[in-house]
Amino acid sequence: MRTLLVALATLAAPAAPAQTPERHVLSSDNVAAYNLAGALRVEAGAGSDVVVEVTRGGGDAAKLRVETGPLRGRETLRVIYPDDRIVYPALGRHGTTSLTVADDGTFNDHENRRYGGGRRVQISSDGRGLEAYADLRIVVPAGKRVAVYLGVGRATVANVDGDLKVDVASADVTASGTKGTLLIDTGSGNVRLTDATGDISLDTGSGDVALGGVRGRQLKVDTGSGAVTGDRIEADVLKVDTGSGEVALTAVRSPDVNLDTGSGDVRLDLLTDVESLYVETGSGNVTLTVPAALGALVDIDTGSGDIDFAGVTLRVRRLEKDHITGEIGDGRGTVKIETGSEDVRLQRSGTPE
Repeated sequence: MRTLLVALATLAAPAAPAQTPERHVLSSDNVAAYNLAGALRVEAGAGSDVVVEVTRGGGDAAKLRVETGPLRGRETLRVIYPDDRIVYPALGRHGTTSLTVADDGTFNDHENRRYGGGRRVQISSDGRGLEAYADLRIVVPAGKRVAVYLGVGRATVANVDGDLKVDVASADVTASGTKGTLLIDTGSGNVRLTDATGDISLDTGSGDVALGGVRGRQLKVDTGSGAVTGDRIEADVLKVDTGSGEVALTAVRSPDVNLDTGSGDVRLDLLTDVESLYVETGSGNVTLTVPAALGALVDIDTGSGDIDFAGVTLRVRRLEKDHITGEIGDGRGTVKIETGSEDVRLQRSGTPE
């Protein structure tokens, strides 16, 4: 009977009214948006102005303020949360994030870091505090410079053509179809990028990075802790640095490659010759697959581990127990591999494991 009464009361209770998006037009080539909690979607648009749609949510949604206007050389939109404790259930069980927020609602950007100040705000999945969030949809015409700052939630980017920065404290970021300069920086969260063209920099303090179909002059990936995986990568300069985590990249076309992991295996499948290739892992196996056209001076050093060549002819210059140098092909490029322990395998494309 008690269960039935609860069910009937639930059915009889009026549904929460759907929030109507608030539309804000930012007429500038340089735009920034700030929001502490919620879902973020950045997508391509037509016209000449950046348009931001704000949809409030939570029991205290009415207490949020949305402020716009020029600030430190940029046209801005800022969602103001009038409390030092924010409750955002979508964080998940026992989730908590803290960050410093200026009185004008900005956080994490260059000016905040330079001058400091502001109040410490804690965002939790439960407990006491302001239960409110804001979902943002940002429509960006081609050629704009846009920076978006998010505290917690999730972020999605689709088909934006311009100069885009996405900075989040704790959130997963998914991006696809971008063109131009792209910078993604997350303190904690996974990053997934597909079908992107341009200068790209991906940085996560803790989280995995997955790449697919990425092309550009420069691709830089930095993660404090997390795996980096990728396929179909073309870049004039490719640099991957992870404190702890495996690196596995296939179908790579790049003349300048630098892969560094403090702890984790490294697997690299090259489709083209290189001018410079440097691979280092403090602890982990290295497997390098190279095309038949590879020509390079090779230097391989393992503190403790075997060195194996499969289908590769090396003209040896120096041979020691854990260190070998020599030439492959025309010897024009440079290949240097270092590992503190574990094995190194250098193999031709098509060689069975």
